[in-house]
Amino acid sequence: MDSDLKEALTVLLKAELSPVMEQFDGIYKRLDGIDNRLDRLELEQTQIKQAVLETNETVKRIEVIQEQQHRIIDLLSARSIEQEAKIKRIL
Repeated sequence: MDSDLKEALTVLLKAELSPVMEQFDGIYKRLDGIDNRLDRLELEQTQIKQAVLETNETVKRIEVIQEQQHRIIDLLSARSIEQEAKIKRIL
C-alpha cells in the first residue's frame, strides 16, 4: 500500500508539474534568445563605436587640410592684391 501511494503521488506530482516545467522551458528558451540578441547588439555597438572613432579621425584630418588651404588662399589673395597694386602703379 505504501508503495502504491508513493507511485500514485509521484504520477500526480508529475502530471501537475509538467505544465509548469514546460513553461520554464519556454522561459529559458526566450531568455536564450534575448541573450543572443544582446550579444549581437553589443557587437554592433562596438562596431558602431569603431566607425565613429574612424570617422572622427577622418574629420579631424579634413579640418587640418581645410585650415591649411584657408591659410594658402589668404596668402594668395594678399599676393594677388599686392600684384594688382603694382600693376596699377606701373600703368
